[in-house]
Amino acid sequence: MGLAVAAGRPGSYSAAPDPHHSEPMGVTPDQQREIDEQRSEAHSTRRTVAPALEDILYQALPVLDHGFVRVIDYMGDDGAVVQAARVSYGRGTRKVREDSGLINYLMRHRHSTPFEMCEIKYHVKLPIFVARQWIRHRTANVNEYSARYSILDNEFYLPAPEHLAAQSASNRQGRGDVLAPEQGARVLELLRDDALRNYAHYEELLGGEDDADPPGLARELARMNLSLNFYTQWYWKIDLHNLLHFLSLRADDHAQYEIRAYAEVMLDTLRRWVPLTADAFARYRLGGFHLSAPALDVVRALLAGQQPDRESAGLSAREWRELMTALGRDD
Repeated sequence: MGLAVAAGRPGSYSAAPDPHHSEPMGVTPDQQREIDEQRSEAHSTRRTVAPALEDILYQALPVLDHGFVRVIDYMGDDGAVVQAARVSYGRGTRKVREDSGLINYLMRHRHSTPFEMCEIKYHVKLPIFVARQWIRHRTANVNEYSARYSILDNEFYLPAPEHLAAQSASNRQGRGDVLAPEQGARVLELLRDDALRNYAHYEELLGGEDDADPPGLARELARMNLSLNFYTQWYWKIDLHNLLHFLSLRADDHAQYEIRAYAEVMLDTLRRWVPLTADAFARYRLGGFHLSAPALDVVRALLAGQQPDRESAGLSAREWRELMTALGRDD
């Protein structure tokens, strides 16, 4: 992956934003100038546009302490989904209510190809450990900042105290109780000190900054000592169907907080881009619950006034717990 982005080498890390600095945290002056230039331009087009998404096009939407999400480009809208489903030309005389009904039907019955007619491209700045989770979604086109070509900025993620939690006793990949204040302060001290030390060593490995200085270690090797909380950037292009799948997993309450923070910002861009699809998605995917055949039998038994038990239903303890929680019967 080789996104070459001009990057500076800040002399020190600052955990707090500069009150006299108008640019969003995480956006360099060069990037802000590019954003301002992009947003100052207007183009006449015959293509379908989403006005609410146009309002924030190119803007850096802040995430975490130094991250952001930017919508760079998109193709299609709710009408493109409907058109593909009907295999028709133009919008015709259909009303919004009818389009909404069709999109709800497509979402409810898990049709995919009509949603694949729309695409969107994001520019994302995110911690490396979040990127390693994110890249598991292999249905997108990705081009990442190249630390073989450019020098990484001295920016790293530090969690807010309320997001510092112990390992969960019941979930091997989740968090438990929030750390006590003195424990959290020590954790932040360790994370900050390690990151600052690692970046100082990274600069030392790189050697001098100008041609007059002796050459240092190759950039592709010097980056090895940086910790996973340093920030990277990439362009990420995906079709609407696969974006919805990404959001269904990463905007879920069970997702890791850091990647969920990005998913929630992207949910807002989804509502601006395809509001009918976003509403159907919230109704049937984010706010819904998929029933297996045995779970459906349990619901039928409950409606019939019976009191089924887990063993007779053939459900695992986790399946039973999830079903009872979804039905509001977990007390």
